[in-house]
Amino acid sequence: MEYIDMESLQSRLDGIRADFNDPAKPFRYVMFENFFYPAKADLIYQNYPAITDGKWDGTTYVDQKNKFAKTKFEAGSVLDTVFREMNSVDFTGWLEQVTGIPAILGDEELFGGGLHQSIAGAFLNVHVDYNIHPTTKYHRRMNVLVYMNKDWKDEYEGHLELWDLSNGQMNQIAKIAPLFNRCVIFETSEVSFHGHPKPLNTPAGINRKSIATYYYTADRPADQIAAEHNTIYVNTEGATGQLKRFNSGVKAFLERININKG
Repeated sequence: MEYIDMESLQSRLDGIRADFNDPAKPFRYVMFENFFYPAKADLIYQNYPAITDGKWDGTTYVDQKNKFAKTKFEAGSVLDTVFREMNSVDFTGWLEQVTGIPAILGDEELFGGGLHQSIAGAFLNVHVDYNIHPTTKYHRRMNVLVYMNKDWKDEYEGHLELWDLSNGQMNQIAKIAPLFNRCVIFETSEVSFHGHPKPLNTPAGINRKSIATYYYTADRPADQIAAEHNTIYVNTEGATGQLKRFNSGVKAFLERININKG
């Protein structure tokens, strides 16, 4: 592997696996540092394109604002190689060792994933992900996120929040800063609620950057299967969240009008 530090990941396997599978957690997740070789992480950072560079999808929705995604890269480029490694048999084999889930499959289409970049005011409300890939119809099982933000400050917001909403609860179980070369892996299920609902408070020129890959299996245990659904959002912020959703909905409506006029 040129970019993913597989030797380090393998040496840390036991600790990462134990943390991921901690039975006290309402759903399985783990966070750790130094996913890429340090020098290669810097190279990725240097090659991370601006929102004005190439084609990004920046569609606004009621529960998502100022977030941009890119899934197509020049063959042989730094980012093309990074995503090929993250979809490789070597890496999915390591994920199988961490999670105990057999026959994990990557997604060359990068549906919903790829490069993500958010600008000031951006948010992504707490949600559970769609559960079936629209093309392959495989079961979505896991998210791998690698953050690419140097010198990130808490006041910028943009933390990944993990929530336990079981049995009528509404408890935040983790708040993870999107720090440079930090990786978060979590299972995707009907209870793996996550998001970054606090609007970004970044100064001009500083965006929230992340690399996202999602993983699938051809089947999953019967007790985990649910009817096919899209992303399901929840409001964890009360009246503040309702106002935020209303304003985002207005922006989305105006975007659609402008598109139709065009």
